[in-house]
Amino acid sequence: MATTETEITARTDDLPLTGDALLRMYRTMVTARRVDDREIALKRQNKIFFQISGAGHEAIQVALAEHLRGGHDWFYYYYRDRAFALAVGQTPLDHLLQAVGAQDDPSSGGRQMPAHYGDVRYNIVSTSSPTGTQFLQAVGTAEAAHRAALLPELQTHVKGFQADEVVVVCSGDGTTSEGEFWEALNTACNLKLPVLFLVEDNGYAISVPVEVNTAGGSISKLVSGFPDLHVVECDGTDVLESYTATADAVAHCRARRGPALVHAHTVRPYSHSMSDDERMYKTEAEREAEAARDPLVRTRALLIERGIATAEELDALEAEVADEVARAADEALAHPQPAPETATRYLYSEDVDPTSETFDTEDAPAYEDDRDLTMVDLLNACLRDEMERDPRIVVFGEDVADASREEALEECKGKGGVFKVTHGLQRRFGGVRVFNSPLAEANIVGRAIGMAVRGLKPVVEIQFFDYIWPAFMQIRNELATMRYRSNNTFSAPVVVRVTYGGYLKGGAIYHSQTGESIFAHCPGLRVVLPSNALDANGLLRTAIRCEDPVLFLEHKHLYRQVHNKGRYPGPDYMVPFGKAAVVRPGSDLTIVTCGALVKRSLDAAKVAADKHGIECEVIDLRTLSPFDMETIADSVRRTNKVLVAYEDALSWGIGSEIAARIADELFPWLDGPVKRVASMDTWVAYAPQLEDVILPQPDDVLQGILELSRF
Repeated sequence: MATTETEITARTDDLPLTGDALLRMYRTMVTARRVDDREIALKRQNKIFFQISGAGHEAIQVALAEHLRGGHDWFYYYYRDRAFALAVGQTPLDHLLQAVGAQDDPSSGGRQMPAHYGDVRYNIVSTSSPTGTQFLQAVGTAEAAHRAALLPELQTHVKGFQADEVVVVCSGDGTTSEGEFWEALNTACNLKLPVLFLVEDNGYAISVPVEVNTAGGSISKLVSGFPDLHVVECDGTDVLESYTATADAVAHCRARRGPALVHAHTVRPYSHSMSDDERMYKTEAEREAEAARDPLVRTRALLIERGIATAEELDALEAEVADEVARAADEALAHPQPAPETATRYLYSEDVDPTSETFDTEDAPAYEDDRDLTMVDLLNACLRDEMERDPRIVVFGEDVADASREEALEECKGKGGVFKVTHGLQRRFGGVRVFNSPLAEANIVGRAIGMAVRGLKPVVEIQFFDYIWPAFMQIRNELATMRYRSNNTFSAPVVVRVTYGGYLKGGAIYHSQTGESIFAHCPGLRVVLPSNALDANGLLRTAIRCEDPVLFLEHKHLYRQVHNKGRYPGPDYMVPFGKAAVVRPGSDLTIVTCGALVKRSLDAAKVAADKHGIECEVIDLRTLSPFDMETIADSVRRTNKVLVAYEDALSWGIGSEIAARIADELFPWLDGPVKRVASMDTWVAYAPQLEDVILPQPDDVLQGILELSRF
């Protein structure tokens, strides 16, 4: 799409862009390129540890930035957006502090590699490495303001709410192959959100050319059918054409006419990163053609041709910028890296501690009557109480609303979740705060992260644990890392509710999974697993009121059991995280368990006592991350024998970690091996006879007790 200089002059003489503005934009472009070059030099000197450049993308970025305001609009960048970040307010020193891994790096405090921008001052939300995760978060960030506009009482709770704000999310063309790009477009168009998708198409996804990556070779053609999506294609190396194209796109979003997509054709004059060598897959002719379209070369020529500056003046400007960047690099190198003792800082909130006494009110429940209620009932009651207390809470997921078509509620009871946990919440709090999502798990969690960044408190539902995996990238790499990777400048306290587990005949392979250990392995994520109605109520309230992301696991077999019912404990009943419950005292053997295995362990312990005279102490962990090692240790020091009973597969499950910790810390008190009782190392099958033998039963726990008692 290259154009000649003559065409540029003829086409742009009457554009409302002053010479001073063009000169300022060029200075930012040069600054970005010189920071790239300085980082490359520092990497070769082993003074920084990674480098990836934004060279070739500068023109479209500074052009778009002219229509936006840092601290007013919101930005989700990707690793090529150096000029964009500089244009909205960051400095070369900010970028070089990140490159050297300095503790004063405003983006991450030395946690993130270079070119992963983040700055709370300018609403630049912390950038992560996975390609495509940013799209849904940007949608959620726009959606927070969208819902606040519909419900004015939310406006004081949404950080930086502006009636005309725009959320910009950037990517290369390669990233548009990710499914989350399409999920984000779907929701942005469905809700007519003011999200501007900037696709910076330099023709390659590392070494994969665009015609291989994108059907037909044009992302703008592929998305042309989305309703209310303003699509514009431009030469992203031409600063004036880019300015005009982005002006229309931003105006479309500010006017609340829907989202926009700017497809900007750029170049990549440097290799993908310093780990890549483009000469291995680009011909010399192709590289020369790209060099001719370098936006710095073209913009410099434009400034001279229009008489805005002479070649000598631009030489002086470029030399001045080079000196400025060199001084910033020297200053950055003088800054120390983070102290070793800060390595685990900001995994979790340091202001709100859900393991503290503040969250422990379980000894003083405010019972209102003697009715015993199911886990479903008390979870629903907790959600109702918390939504009454905190207007920031929004509840969404698949089927969680009573009815998306609210007129249907005049004659229908409403759904409120597959298991009815959210039933009645939409009727009570309205469709702005309780609503259905598309059938797309990453969509649910990604949007929730974007809302939480703005100050809302999303409580979202994944319908079945077996289908959580499309959201795993958002949970592990985004939700769990947000506070840590941004050095506590951004956080995402989202509660992800999800049903799990077997023991319901017919669940089979895809409705019976128990994989909590995978999530307990994610630093920064709390993992909660209640076994009874009262604990479920208190733990969910703690999950909502804390400031950390929480995976809240609800065993569907336990939802309506009689044995685990409880009385409504009042609106301030909380169970702290990391506090296990001794549900049966004993002196001969300790059983550490959780979830559906609590009742099975209690049944086995009763038989062991009645028929064999073995008194087992049964500990319900209640939370897995953190888990209560202190209570376990106190019990094992008294009983000297321990069995870990859990529902997930025997190998690589939570029992392995607990057994290892006991062996490490309590070996002098052990009179026998640490035994485990768990599921077979296979999937849960459909036929009841197979399901029964695969999942651990009370007899399996009893057998473990008897074997251990012989030592």
